[in-house]
Amino acid sequence: MHEEGEPAVWRESRIRRMEEVRAHPVAELLECPAPVELLLSGMAHCFQYRAGEVVFHQSESCRGLYLVISGRLLRRAEWGQTSVALAPVRAGELLELAAFLSDGTHNFTLTAETAASVLLLPSDALSLAFQNFPPLRMRLLEELAREVSRAYFNSCLSRPLRLRGGCSAN
Repeated sequence: MHEEGEPAVWRESRIRRMEEVRAHPVAELLECPAPVELLLSGMAHCFQYRAGEVVFHQSESCRGLYLVISGRLLRRAEWGQTSVALAPVRAGELLELAAFLSDGTHNFTLTAETAASVLLLPSDALSLAFQNFPPLRMRLLEELAREVSRAYFNSCLSRPLRLRGGCSAN
């Protein structure tokens, strides 16, 4: 048994599942033939934000994918009268895969907590890249699936484990 009462086999299984859905490095996700890389880098825009500045608002149209270069940012989502702080964002994170690959609308507001640099890969550049190199879209869809799996797995970790017969493992 693990020191908190969790059997070792469960702990090993949990660790293996987390490894399967870990985020892939951005360089790996965006790896493309040289002409496509030049297209993306040539059309990318780097923006600087001061602490407290909003990068984008929930429900606004998504302009592309956002790569955090430096700083710390906060995600906040509003549902009716409720405002929820979501996970913080740090350098190296690629944001808005869901918004870009689906309805094109931001699902949260992103605000700089500290001075931050964010690289925007614009929608039109990404669309051209998809036309010239279709595997790029599939890589991003796969990463979105891993992102959803990580979120689901993390939400499960925050709930007590219920065993058959109504017993709780915690």
